[in-house]
Amino acid sequence: MPSVEANGIRIEYVEQGVGDPLLLIMGWGAQLIDWPDGLVDLLAESGFRVIRFDNRDAGLSSEMDWQPPSLLKSFVLGTFKRDIPVGYTLSDMADDAAALLDALEIDSAHVVGASMGGMIAQTMAIEHPDRVRSLTSIMSNTGDGRNGRIATKLVPRMLKHKPTRETAPELGVELFKHFAGPHFNPTEALERGHQRVARSWRPAGSGRQIAAIAASGDRTEGLKNLAMPTLVIHGLADTLVLPSGGMATAKAVPGSQLLMFADMGHDLPEPRWEDMVSAIRIQADRADHANLHAALT
Repeated sequence: MPSVEANGIRIEYVEQGVGDPLLLIMGWGAQLIDWPDGLVDLLAESGFRVIRFDNRDAGLSSEMDWQPPSLLKSFVLGTFKRDIPVGYTLSDMADDAAALLDALEIDSAHVVGASMGGMIAQTMAIEHPDRVRSLTSIMSNTGDGRNGRIATKLVPRMLKHKPTRETAPELGVELFKHFAGPHFNPTEALERGHQRVARSWRPAGSGRQIAAIAASGDRTEGLKNLAMPTLVIHGLADTLVLPSGGMATAKAVPGSQLLMFADMGHDLPEPRWEDMVSAIRIQADRADHANLHAALT
């Protein structure tokens, strides 16, 4: 896979397809390979130049070296809006995404983010609106601390989750089944877990990312000012980011579209891929039509 130097770090990325540039931003602790291949194929077939990349502190992109607070401390300080000592925030990660577009000589792209990636995508739309043609926020929240919180029953499991490189695939499956939807396939999840660990193992990076989320604050006011076509997707069975997160995001962004699936948790289930791709394509076409109209008037 190729990489570029952008925003002072190395960013690993991969491209597929030709057409309108579509930037995919993955979530907490996840890598570009966590976007399902079949979903990426469908996006490419629908006329997108699909660009996936590893966020900083994940996959093969640059690893930072500051010491993050514990997961519990990040949860507590983030919940009560206290200062958290961090080396970067979601704004820096949004700057990474914009800098990747610069390196690829892309003026603007349709931007799709999942979970933490949705938070980064929202931040990018707020802070770099000229770079975002359309925005899709999947299973994410606004950072307001009230909506889209983790289900209380899941917190002890998250705090007890302390995998090693050897145990990470199996323990990941055990944890993931508690917030994935009804289409969760443990065999596929285990195989993906082994692929993920073989490619990169960065538990401290995940700690830094969750601290960055907790330190980044509420995006609601910024979302109210967005003017690009926006799609919000969320699963009603999501317990890691409760569905209220998607509802609050859609409520905040003027004219946004909200798409919710009863059979989706905190995952990207195959039976919903075609629906997602169709909705993303519609938003992209809305944006392109609006841009063409503006250019002609």
